[in-house]
Amino acid sequence: MKKTLLLLLLLIGALSSYGYSREHFTEIIPNPEGKSYIYRLTLKDKKGTPYSLSEPGKYLSEKSVERRRRQGLAVDSTDLPVSPTYLRQIAHHDVNIVGISKWNNTVLVRSADRQALERLGRLPFVKSTMKVWESRDSIPRPMGRVSVEPKFESWDSTKDKLYGEGQNQIEVLDGVKLHDAGFRGKGMTIAVLDAGFMNVDKIDAFSNVNILGTHNFVVPSPTTVYKQMDHGTKVLSTMAMNQPHTFVGTAPDASYWLLRSEDYSSENVVEEDYWAEAAEFADSVGVDIISSSLGYHHFDDSLANHHYWEQDGHTALISRTASMLADKGIICVNSAGNDGMGSWKRISFPADADNILTVGALTYQGLNSPFSSVGPTADGRIKPDVMAIGSSTSVVSGSGSIQHNNGTSFSCPTLAGMVACLWQALPGKTAKQIIQLVREAGNNASHPDNIYGYGTPDFWKAYQLGLQSASVVSDVAEQRQTNL
Repeated sequence: MKKTLLLLLLLIGALSSYGYSREHFTEIIPNPEGKSYIYRLTLKDKKGTPYSLSEPGKYLSEKSVERRRRQGLAVDSTDLPVSPTYLRQIAHHDVNIVGISKWNNTVLVRSADRQALERLGRLPFVKSTMKVWESRDSIPRPMGRVSVEPKFESWDSTKDKLYGEGQNQIEVLDGVKLHDAGFRGKGMTIAVLDAGFMNVDKIDAFSNVNILGTHNFVVPSPTTVYKQMDHGTKVLSTMAMNQPHTFVGTAPDASYWLLRSEDYSSENVVEEDYWAEAAEFADSVGVDIISSSLGYHHFDDSLANHHYWEQDGHTALISRTASMLADKGIICVNSAGNDGMGSWKRISFPADADNILTVGALTYQGLNSPFSSVGPTADGRIKPDVMAIGSSTSVVSGSGSIQHNNGTSFSCPTLAGMVACLWQALPGKTAKQIIQLVREAGNNASHPDNIYGYGTPDFWKAYQLGLQSASVVSDVAEQRQTNL
């Protein structure tokens, strides 16, 4: 998994950080899928589509259309489905279509015949081709689910702290006041993009979480997102946990979609395509916020590695996709990365995207965690945007036990949950307006930098700022009406 899941992997190794010991992966087996490749086809246009911008209801869900309408956002050509005419022609070339991104106008095709995939580049409507995945000859065989503790231990309970293990994490963001005012994320939907949510369906502590559904975008992959990898389990717990006096997260009343887009067994560019598919799916089911503790820059194929100069928010496919989200009415909250102590040092992709909240990691002493990746972007924008607790963050693991883990993987969802509460409190605001309020409420907002960004947001302050701006708009409108 290496950097992809953005955990602090210093002494204990990558695999053990995700809830697996190394012995889970010691057995190497021949790849049962055999040799195959996945290529990304970028298409020139969307000619031949039966859809039009004037009738978005024919290809966008009611929730997706309503979100755009509510925020005054126009449907554009990126929303149009990929041309079905082109898809039929591609399918005739003895390849399997395994993924589609309408926002990027791309198609993922898989085959054991690499020459057949290369020949697709000659089709008149194909702009470019790129190999984004190649199967390995042999693979580690991971074990399945770990055993689950049926309930929290009695010593996990703290009578004097309503939020239990989550108390300090939310207090740093001054989020308790929002909760006390009745804003705990109710009515908001958060999509969690991750590598797996092992045992969320079996751990009692998650039984009262409103999970709307799951979807797996990784090819090939198990059918359930609950079988392997508990990184997403830990991420989800920081927001959704609702066990008073033991562990309460930052958005316990929100609804959740659990989307697997990360292939933890390798590091390939195709995972950016899976991420884009997941983001588009999130749009289609009416999600308000995406929490993504994923990031990329180096791959198994070193020729595909990203470079610093690409960090403009639009060069990498994953960053280009993330930069579109606010214009679709969705807030993307993404972890900055854990490369602060490594040779890369900088934020990962899509942390460089425009109009998202990139979250760095903070210690309880108010200092940046040394592993937390830094900015700026290649085009000079401040990154990270904001900070939250990422050193010794309380999480619930796939075994059902409370642990303390390090990483921007956990500062990200902790903050995303508070964004949901803030937007619930200020429903008239657009995605971009909420993002700006969070930045303005940071304790470093008067002099943002590329270590802390705008600082640690005070979400009660953000709420007050939002109320003030709404009041000003109302006063101006009333004055105009009086003048008429």
